[in-house]
Amino acid sequence: MSEDKIQIFIDGVVRYFNHTPDKSVQVGTPYLAEKGKPMALDMTGLIGVSGPDKGCVYFSAPRVLLKHLLLSIGEPDTSEANLVDLVGEVANTIAGNARASLGKEFMISVPVVIEGTPSTLHLPKNSRAYVIPINWKSYTAAVAICLEEN
Repeated sequence: MSEDKIQIFIDGVVRYFNHTPDKSVQVGTPYLAEKGKPMALDMTGLIGVSGPDKGCVYFSAPRVLLKHLLLSIGEPDTSEANLVDLVGEVANTIAGNARASLGKEFMISVPVVIEGTPSTLHLPKNSRAYVIPINWKSYTAAVAICLEEN
């Protein structure tokens, strides 16, 4: 995957968190995930990708980060249902921002929310996931991009 494409996702992460009152997001250096071992925290919002690029993009975070993110955007209801909605929304927003840069052929699905570390996550066979570490407040999350490019 090209550095330019990874940068598109980094920019999407920064843009998302810059819309919160606490804009102190820090993005770490992207790295390749260990093959066959998906990076996942408490909750993951997964977006399927089709078109010239096939695979997925996902945002994974601990529940406590999601609760504080809800509170920071003015939502006092930190129920499980709102956490599920939020993790899917973050993933969808980041993938949607990438689609705006990569073109309408970069087709994205509705988010699927996974709780905990999945026992299996079917990623494209001929690719590896690039993980973008995210630090917001005192919490760590990540965006992973796993695309089989044509």
